[in-house]
Amino acid sequence: MGFMDKLFSSSKEYPPLNNDDPAAQKIGAMQQIIEKFVAEINDPLEVLPGNETAFFFIGKPPKKFGVAWVGKDGKVINFKSLVEEKGLSMISLEHLSDRLKELYIKHQDDPRYSMTISDKQVVVTPSETLKSDIRKVIDDTIG
Repeated sequence: MGFMDKLFSSSKEYPPLNNDDPAAQKIGAMQQIIEKFVAEINDPLEVLPGNETAFFFIGKPPKKFGVAWVGKDGKVINFKSLVEEKGLSMISLEHLSDRLKELYIKHQDDPRYSMTISDKQVVVTPSETLKSDIRKVIDDTIG
């Protein structure tokens, strides 16, 4: 990254994720699935790795972002699929988005790291609390 890029870049720099970190091991356990997902996305990504599911913030949270998650089965679920598969209304989707934004802001000071996945710099947030809160908000929304 050149001087001008750093000067005008709004992205933060995070320390590299240690390979021995439990978050790195969770990513490793789902490596092919996560790499496939990351390779398909052009926007900035932040991953919250789990044992069975990896959650992703796509874009620039908390302002403009999307959320997706991938399970060990490789199935990707996002806002669009929630509308199509679960019949989620636009009002429910907006409510979900607002609640996820609030969670992100609440946890914005949680430790974050960087990692290269599929030749892209990805932010890794190993927060179990944030992951649990996201799961609860999604479950409450989709029933």
